[in-house]
Amino acid sequence: MHAMPVPPYSSLGEFKTGISKSHLHKVLGFIISRILAMWKLFLIILTNLFAKTTVAHKFGPLFPNTLFDSSYCLSWRVAVEVNNAGPWRNVPMECVLYVGRYMLGGQYNRDLETVMEMIGTYLDGMDAGDDGMDAWVLDIDDTCLSNLFYYQGKQFGGMPFDPAAFKSWAAKGMCPAILPALNLFNKLIERGYKVFLLTGRDDLTFRDITTANLQDQGYFGYKRLIMRTADYKGKGAKIFKSAIRKQLIDEGYRIRGNVGDQWSDLLGDYLADRNFKIPNPMYYVP
Repeated sequence: MHAMPVPPYSSLGEFKTGISKSHLHKVLGFIISRILAMWKLFLIILTNLFAKTTVAHKFGPLFPNTLFDSSYCLSWRVAVEVNNAGPWRNVPMECVLYVGRYMLGGQYNRDLETVMEMIGTYLDGMDAGDDGMDAWVLDIDDTCLSNLFYYQGKQFGGMPFDPAAFKSWAAKGMCPAILPALNLFNKLIERGYKVFLLTGRDDLTFRDITTANLQDQGYFGYKRLIMRTADYKGKGAKIFKSAIRKQLIDEGYRIRGNVGDQWSDLLGDYLADRNFKIPNPMYYVP
């Protein structure tokens, strides 16, 4: 008689691969949340289409063209990216569908790649010094790691920012790498630059989970992960990040480049030699 095949799991409920039930539940929960987010996006699309059709039929040319013409939302996005819009709270409701298409339809990726090509051209024109003091500063959220999955469930920035919900998302440590940024990171390391990862995430709450998330996504070899400490609690990102750049310069580092998705990552005092803004029309951080 042949022996019965051994099931691919133990009596403790763990797969032979070492994947525990708790981890599987975490992954399944993440997948379900993404399905729900896509369902919400589908409802948003239907709502926008219905609203446009109904209003256009009922009011015709008397109603503003911004409800029907994506050119308005394109202009709004450009104003946001060049910082002409100033502080803003949410994506306009009539532009939620447009921003969703932008982020998921390929244009965001093309714009991101273009920024990285420009950084590459800048890098090709110089070399890191032999003293090891040439540095780059990279933001984390939506620069190195993506929060797009989270914002899909928040109408791509159309809903008011929910600090508790975002902290809950970040605490999962499941933010995927933004691949063009990861490629840039690796190129900087290979060329001998010291890379500092600078984030407004709370140091006490998120250091361990952020470190693990970065490692899981392939970020190895950076000089230092710098997070917001109690000294900077309640201060704007521009003030906090300016102070950190000053500290790096005081340590003798030459900040050759700075990359971020928010203007508050780049503006302020003690600026890098070159600043590179990558696109993000989903939210604004002062």
